Amino acid sequence: MKFMVTWEIEQDKWLPILKTWTGMTPKQRADVGSGVRLVGRWHDVAARRGVLILESSDLAGVQRYIGKWNPYMDIEVAPVFDDEESVPVCQAIVEDNKSA
Repeated sequence: MKFMVTWEIEQDKWLPILKTWTGMTPKQRADVGSGVRLVGRWHDVAARRGVLILESSDLAGVQRYIGKWNPYMDIEVAPVFDDEESVPVCQAIVEDNKSA
């Protein structure tokens, strides 16, 4: 399952987070924990927010990784589909709503 993680960092925590993030090695930044795969991470530096896509069948593993950063920023996690995964779900929704 894929998870979309969005975050936003408060202004008073911004510089300390930047110092922590830039002090990490690429390997440390890529380490999202056992059983969790980093699909990609994108940063809107000017707005102090970003998005991360993780893939895992281990919800606890995803939550453990989020827990590392949660004390420093507001984080939301939502399960998501890619294009191909969404098609059968969307088809079922259309079918369910034919009588509507």
